[in-house]
Amino acid sequence: MAQNRKRPKINTIGVMTGGGDCPGLNAVVRAVTKTAINKYDMTVVGILDGFLGLIEKHVRELRYADVSNILTEGGTILGTSNKANPSKYPMRLNGKTCMRDVRENCARYAQEMGIDAIVAIGGDGTMSGAAGLAQMNMVFMGVPKTIDNDLVGTDITFGFNTAVVTATDALDKVHSTASSHHRVMVVEVMGRYAGWIALHAGVASGSDVILIPEIPYHLDLVCDFVKQRSRRGKRFSIITVAEGAKEKGGKMIIKKTIKDSPDPIRLGGIAHKIAYEIEQKTKLECRAVVLGHIQRGGAPSPFDRTLATSFGHYAVEQLMLGKRNRLVVRRRGELATVPLTQVANNHPLIQAGKAVGTIFGA
Repeated sequence: MAQNRKRPKINTIGVMTGGGDCPGLNAVVRAVTKTAINKYDMTVVGILDGFLGLIEKHVRELRYADVSNILTEGGTILGTSNKANPSKYPMRLNGKTCMRDVRENCARYAQEMGIDAIVAIGGDGTMSGAAGLAQMNMVFMGVPKTIDNDLVGTDITFGFNTAVVTATDALDKVHSTASSHHRVMVVEVMGRYAGWIALHAGVASGSDVILIPEIPYHLDLVCDFVKQRSRRGKRFSIITVAEGAKEKGGKMIIKKTIKDSPDPIRLGGIAHKIAYEIEQKTKLECRAVVLGHIQRGGAPSPFDRTLATSFGHYAVEQLMLGKRNRLVVRRRGELATVPLTQVANNHPLIQAGKAVGTIFGA
């Protein structure tokens, strides 16, 4: 009979939030902290501002009272950073900025603080950072977070549902003003290189055109479509466009580049480009609306609160079962884990959109 292997005991667990802010982060922090304290009598350490807390030694103990009444709050009580990459951290040496590998320093500090394992809540950048620190014998359990819903391995991430609700509400409001003024309204939503928010919010709001990165659009086709609507008496059109959408044969619009960020590219500006081009070609009055960071703020939806809570609880349970350096995922309605290193256009909703008359510019 095989003997049961003794699992490493976890006395102190760390929790951190990395990357962009997202509705539901506090719900995960709350679930991790309360599960660890209530069920396992562990000490919980909050690592402040993502990996920056390990690099610059900013942590604090999280007690039960610290995470009470934060379930409905947006943002994160721990703070976050999307510039702190332990493998390539910018430091000033001899008057020059150079990239240094500070993973050993992070591992040493975590050991000094008695942190046995860390629940890292974030997107692909955070998971890549955690995978790098795992090479220093640190123990992680990842929890997927991004409004973009573009994290490899999981069917859904918390924050996405709230972002879709926010974007849909904005599109509904734009619909009434577009109708009143007989305009073509081009609404730009977030999503980076994925079109999930644009697709879901576009279909939910009844947008006439949805443009997503996965389907490069033809401008002439879009222009012909809005002109046909105008001739039929539909004197306004709503176009939902993902920030990463691009014209066939063209490139994504880059708003700016941030050199010291693990993901330096910041997309943005596609709505203004499309609105200008449509107005020039069709002579119809066009306006551009960029929703921006409003999609990442505010209280999480009930769906995201429950998803985030289940993710946080499951992360602690998996660590206590001896799982190491995994990412919590939801697949086909069930929670599971995949290796941390795994993180890296024929969707039925696209077909449904086409069936009700929405065009995708191709």
